[in-house]
Formats: sequence, structure tokens, C-alpha cells
Amino acid sequence: MANFIPLSVPNFSGKEKEYVNDAVVSEWVSTGGSKVGDFEKAIADYVHMDRAVACNCGSSGLHLAMLISGVGAGDEVIVPTLTFIAAVNPVRYANAEPVFIGCDDSLCMDPAAAERFCKEECHMEDGKLINNTSGRHVKALLVVHVFGNMADMVEFTRIAKEYNLILIEDATEALGTYYTSGPFAGKYAGTIGDVGVYSFNGNKLITTGSGGMVVSNHPDWAEHAKHLSTQAKADELQFLHDEVGYNYRLTNLQAALGLAQIEQVEGFIAHKHEMWQMYKDALDGKNGYRILPFRDDCTRPNKWFFSLYLEDPRHQRDQVIQALKEQKIQTRPVWALIHEQADYGKNQVFSDEKAQDYRAKIVNLPCSTNLTREDCQRVINALLAL
Repeated sequence: MANFIPLSVPNFSGKEKEYVNDAVVSEWVSTGGSKVGDFEKAIADYVHMDRAVACNCGSSGLHLAMLISGVGAGDEVIVPTLTFIAAVNPVRYANAEPVFIGCDDSLCMDPAAAERFCKEECHMEDGKLINNTSGRHVKALLVVHVFGNMADMVEFTRIAKEYNLILIEDATEALGTYYTSGPFAGKYAGTIGDVGVYSFNGNKLITTGSGGMVVSNHPDWAEHAKHLSTQAKADELQFLHDEVGYNYRLTNLQAALGLAQIEQVEGFIAHKHEMWQMYKDALDGKNGYRILPFRDDCTRPNKWFFSLYLEDPRHQRDQVIQALKEQKIQTRPVWALIHEQADYGKNQVFSDEKAQDYRAKIVNLPCSTNLTREDCQRVINALLAL
């Protein structure tokens, strides 16, 4: 009987058990212990930043990003509509409102559309970008590096500077992605804007079960993130708190897991590249399929998730997903567009045509860092038979 091929699962082939056992033996299993600081340093060193601040998930990291950058009530944040909803919900946590922008062919927010919104739908007033429709201050630009593909940060940094916008990077899917050439050569996703956030959820490149990390090019912002994430204690002995804080801390057990994972990150990325290339060689341009490319002309993407684009209309997304499910192969569609969900229908949306197309025609393929060549070939054979 054929084995089940999952979409994206953790790979614990390193020193995870050893490091977690060390944490258990030390009896520091909660938010105290040395491994949280060690993990923060390991991530900071990996992405070439002076400091990283651990938190309990990527969503809390993005909430902290909003708070430390001063996004609040009466503000708007430019966001992508093609992304996971956890990228946008923190805008609401901060009592601000999102404005949705469509994607380009990288699946990341389209910088040209974002700029058109700023030019055509807003005006500058006293150094602030004001939305002509809502009258609100458009304060920040939240860029998501979708599936580990680097968004066009050259353009987004220019737009942010021109319109006096705070630039926040959701790099929750993009740990290890960096520029190889151009003005940001050597700079990692998450380290280019004002503040960046990583995620260590169970399906991410490396995992702590649940967890996240915040980095910032403003040292005082990083310090503020640490303060807010640990209940905003002004005096730990006397339990004095100088503002509303949050219990967003990572545990020592999770950090121990993360330390073992980060040691393997480059091997994980190399395996992602190998499996993506195998899919591309076998499927791209065959049987009405395309394997969507990554921006590798000027970047080294981590290739976290693989996207099969159904070019031939005879292939319907949900039918393909169901056919593979019947063969014990797990796939999924790309996310439903956020401006069409929940309470976001009243928010402004701009240039969403490509996002609509990709939503309808993408199937994400198995891409675990321990996916075998044999299982990859089984997925390929199943798709070519449809």
C-alpha cells in the first residue's frame, strides 16, 4: 500500500532530542532558561542582524511590529490580498485598517500597483500620505515574501521613502532568502525594511512547533519589542509595568528545538532547491502545467513552497487536489484572497486581477525537507496521469 505523502512537515534529523533533553534536565522548560537567548543570537547571526527578539508565533511578531512602529487607531497599512490571513490580522490588532493590493508574477505584492494606489488614490499632507477615500493616514507598507520568494525590495524601499511609509517585512516564509546582487546584495529577507518578522510554525523551513522572531534596523524598536513581549516589566522584582504588555514569550523547550533546526537550515534549503528542480524538469510545460519560478536572477530564494499553475483549463484546481488526495498525496490551493473574507469586505482593494487568477489556478505540491526523490516522482507520475 502506498504511503501518505504530506504537504509540508518538520524534519527532525539533527540534535533536536539532545537539545530538548538538555532543557528538560536543566528544569528550565518555560520562558526562562538560556536557550531562548541562544536561539535569538543564532537567528540574528544567521540573518546578519545585531539582535533578534523571540516570540511565541509569527502573528505575535507581526503584532509587535505594528506596536513598535507606531501603527495605531486612525492609520491604514498597505498589505497584499494574496497571503495568509495571519499577515493582515495584526493590522486590526493595532486598531488600524488594511488597504489591499494585488500581486505580480512572483505572487508577492505588486510594487507598481502599490505605487499607483499611492499616486492615484492618496495625497501628501504635512509629510503624511492621506487616503482620498477614507481620509486616514496611510502609515505603513507591509510586504510579504510569499512562499520564500523575495518581494521587490528595491522598489518597495523607494516607494516607502517617497511616501514616508514605515516598511514592515513579513518574512515568515522566507528565512534564508537573500539578495545575491544589486543594492541589497547579501541582505536577507526581513532585514531590509524598518522591521521584519520570521515564523517557526510546524510547516515552516525550520520549526519550534510554534514560534517567531522579530528583527529591526532600529535598535530601540527591537528593545521595545522585547519589553512588550515580556509583559512590559519596568521592575521585575516589584512587578511594576510601565505600559500594556503581552505574554508573547518563546519557551526554553521551543528554543532548544530551534537551535537544532537552525544548524540544518542550509541543508534544508538545498533539498528544497533539488526537489523544486525535479518538479520543474518533469512538469513545467507538460500536460498543461507550469511550475511557478522563483526570483533567482538577483536573489537566493529558500523555495519554501512549490506552486503548480494549471495552465490548461481542463485541469480544475479542486478536482486535481481531490484526485491526488485519493492517491494519498496531500496538496492545497493557495489562500483565499483576504479582501473577500471575514470582516475585510469593506476595506479598499486595488488591482487584484492577477491575485484572482493565481487563487483559481495554483495547487501547492508536497515540499517537505525530508521529501524523498521516490515520493516526488510519485507525485509527478500522478499529475502526468491526470
